[in-house]
Amino acid sequence: MPTWLQAFILGIVQGITEFLPISSTAHLLVFTKALGWSLLGEKYFVDAIQFGSVIAVLIYFWTDLRSIVTGSWSAFQKKDWQREEWKILVGIAIGTLPALIGGLLFKILLPEPTQQFLEGALVIAIMSIVMATLLGLAERLGRRQRGFDALEIRDGILVGFGQMLALIPGVSRSGSTLTTGLFLGLQRQTAARFSFLLGFPTLTIATLYQAKDVLKHPDAVGPLLVGIISAFIFSYLSIAWLLRFLQTHNSWVFVWYRLAFGLSILVAIATRLMAIA
Repeated sequence: MPTWLQAFILGIVQGITEFLPISSTAHLLVFTKALGWSLLGEKYFVDAIQFGSVIAVLIYFWTDLRSIVTGSWSAFQKKDWQREEWKILVGIAIGTLPALIGGLLFKILLPEPTQQFLEGALVIAIMSIVMATLLGLAERLGRRQRGFDALEIRDGILVGFGQMLALIPGVSRSGSTLTTGLFLGLQRQTAARFSFLLGFPTLTIATLYQAKDVLKHPDAVGPLLVGIISAFIFSYLSIAWLLRFLQTHNSWVFVWYRLAFGLSILVAIATRLMAIA
């Protein structure tokens, strides 16, 4: 049975890495397997802890979410399809579909051995390096001229396809959506903020889907609650920190971190220090 301390630590890892562009799934898989926390590393437990991150987004962006919903309802009543809130809502709704459909096809079409391979250390390392390279290119090539009030429906669609890439461990949902936003010319803070709002439905649905498996493990409910609380606290802090950070800094620190993370895993695999490939 997992201990409460282990669950609390995993909640910290989940909370810090979910919204930074460094891949929470990759860090949780590597962390649990490297330490031999087999039960805690099971996917149902890791995914269910994400509920703390869902609550953090809901609370932190409550004003934004309420404004989008009420503004969109007003736009619908007046048939004002150019209203900012309406375009954001439609963009989020359409942008959520690629990840949901892709995740469903992922489960149905890919055999279990293939899914396990994709969750292995080798794929995580390669994707971390690839996404670090793409984020670096986005920093170099992105114009960063468009604020939140300039968002269009097409931004939601394109960033949604970027989010779909995060089905592969090591890609990072936050990283792929932030990178796509920068390529589309969004300001760094706008790209991050839109990334959080766009990811909220997907993260919520995915977490609720996985949570059903918790009922099969009643002994894990206590530690799971501890993990969720821990994930909520550190997710909230992570969101607040990243938005402030991107107001005055670029994202190169995450590029270098992801390169180092991916390369360190490759070295570990090569030296047989981590038997999780």
